[in-house]
Amino acid sequence: MDLKLLLISTLLGVICYSSAQQEGNECIKANAKSCGECIQVGAKCGWCMDPEFLKQGEATSTHCDELESLRKRGCSSTKVENPRGSQRLLKNKAVTNRNKGEGKLRPEDITQIQPQKLTLSLRSGEPQSFNLKFKRAEDYPIDLYYLMDLSYSMKDDLENVKNLGTHLMLEMSKITSDFRIGFGSFVEKTVMPYISTTPAKLLNPCTGDQNCTSPFSYKNVLKLTSNGQEFNTLVGQQQISGNLDSPEGGFDAIMQVAVCGEHIGWRNVTRLLVFSTDAGFHFAGDGKLGGIVLPNDGKCHLENNMYTMSHYYELKNLIPKSAVGTLSANSSNVINLIIDAYNSLSSEVILENSKLPEGVTIMYQSRCKNGVTGEGEMGRKCSNISIGDEVSFTISITSKQCPKIGKPETIKIKPLGFNEEVEISLNFICECDCHKDSIENSKICHNGNGTYECGACRCNKGRIGRQCECSTNEVTSEDLDKSCRKDNGTDICSNNGDCVCGTCECKKRVNPEERYSGMFCECDNFNCDRANNKLCGGHGHCECRVCICDANWTGSANWTGSACDCSLDTTTCLASNKQICNGRGTCECGACKCTDPKFQGPSCEICPTCPGVCAEHKECVQCRAFGTGEKKDTCERDCSYFNLIKVKDRDKLPQPGQAFPLMHCKERDANDCWFYYTYAVNNKTEKEVHVVETLECPDIIPTEASGSSHYGTWRRHQT
Repeated sequence: MDLKLLLISTLLGVICYSSAQQEGNECIKANAKSCGECIQVGAKCGWCMDPEFLKQGEATSTHCDELESLRKRGCSSTKVENPRGSQRLLKNKAVTNRNKGEGKLRPEDITQIQPQKLTLSLRSGEPQSFNLKFKRAEDYPIDLYYLMDLSYSMKDDLENVKNLGTHLMLEMSKITSDFRIGFGSFVEKTVMPYISTTPAKLLNPCTGDQNCTSPFSYKNVLKLTSNGQEFNTLVGQQQISGNLDSPEGGFDAIMQVAVCGEHIGWRNVTRLLVFSTDAGFHFAGDGKLGGIVLPNDGKCHLENNMYTMSHYYELKNLIPKSAVGTLSANSSNVINLIIDAYNSLSSEVILENSKLPEGVTIMYQSRCKNGVTGEGEMGRKCSNISIGDEVSFTISITSKQCPKIGKPETIKIKPLGFNEEVEISLNFICECDCHKDSIENSKICHNGNGTYECGACRCNKGRIGRQCECSTNEVTSEDLDKSCRKDNGTDICSNNGDCVCGTCECKKRVNPEERYSGMFCECDNFNCDRANNKLCGGHGHCECRVCICDANWTGSANWTGSACDCSLDTTTCLASNKQICNGRGTCECGACKCTDPKFQGPSCEICPTCPGVCAEHKECVQCRAFGTGEKKDTCERDCSYFNLIKVKDRDKLPQPGQAFPLMHCKERDANDCWFYYTYAVNNKTEKEVHVVETLECPDIIPTEASGSSHYGTWRRHQT
């Protein structure tokens, strides 16, 4: 088996968990009975404190709704309880900026993480985000503890480690001027006294003439020190031991090194643990035959620097953020491995948080070197960080519920392998401000059967109703049900609600925008006439199945009709002479209704049968159909107001009886040729001209051409 060296740069593992937030608007569905319950549903929910807010048939929980919906329903913004979360920095010392060669600083004067302490006030469903900076400081102190397997197979390695102290001090001085080193050893979990084994084998587990020390679980040989020679001296006095199986008890030793801070001498600086072994590890459960059945409790159990609980505990979890290297046969390459592993570990920052309170989630987003970003699990880390580099993280914390104990909680966030941390106090917004003014046993709530708060009654146990006017024992009384039937009918609350204390409380719809109301829940706001597939044409709102059309800023209505689909705006009926419908009609629903049947058009401006209509359009028809006449040079400019359709003969012209008035015209040009056409305004208010494409001329004979664009030169035929 390869000899392994494990460098661990963090000593305390933590576990985090997240819980998915329920999405969507739940304000109406929550049936909140108080303002406090309402604001805990989600960040979109608000509570209307107006005691006159509820309509007939609406339950107390209807005070709770989405903010926009409350506004639409007439609750003034000053009457809406909608507390928001906040944050406050308590300690925000800037990260240390130092240049190489500057004076030495004490560890407590060096800051690598910012901020250090803050308070968040959390409203359910509303994230609170803050930025965290991390910067690797120059000349940061390092504590290194060398934990070595002293089983017999490590004999050659011990000889090389005996001179490790001074050599390692020399190499680490290139990284930091403040370096301390310590040493500990381990062999194997010791067995219970009643396990049958050979006593002599335990006293000297080595074979032949080899003199070995008795097996032990873990021993703290040297507390952290800056004296490398002392390290060499004490390590030189160590003896190899032996054990009965291949796996070793190294994990118990790691745990003791981690938790026995005073014995080891750890400072609040970078802590490194070098773990050297050539064997596997005992895992949880494999010591049952030796009576080792309890998981490790994570506490220090050293007496005179010796571990005393090896027969009780086993470490269950592997250590996060560690690097593994393969030692040479006699550990001669140990210094190079330590330096390389340290550089690898310290160039990566990984954020971890302590255990979160129930219902609280945390999200990370990283902004690392060279514009590299990360989210999710990758948002916790940044790699390839050199001394002096600064990276940042955005941390969002969300609560989906108030804690059961109702007290503030504290969590901590720290980069693995570094002892600095951010302490975050979490306060939870569980009640509305108006709760402070609540009146217990208020007369408003049926002579003291409830607490009056935030514009509504919160009933005592066993009482129900909007004013707590009824006992739960009376809910099913037949006498009370009679008052919930409209016109002495058979349907209770019109089948749209429940009879509570003789009063209808209307059911809630799946769509929170839709509501039943009324004394008998006979009204609703969704069964009104529609226009253009919109309720009340999109120009009003539905009250008790009748459209109430919107009014303009002066208070006058803009729309009318059963579906608010008839506009009262008359500007669309103004003719060019600024008269409504040219004075020939009335404006109805935004369109002209001509009172004189001879006139038509958007402004009653067209009279196809009136004298002079044909003459009015003659020149334009002539120039567009035949390219002649007085307007042939301005035809495109003056005569594009109608659609021209050519037909072969007069039989193909539109005939009377069309859906719109039609004018037949016969006009003569300068050459005594007749042309025939019709003029009309179709149902789309478009002007149409149908013209016979050939002229009807008297008998003529041609002379030599004179350049005419259509006729040439003509004269009457002489007989």
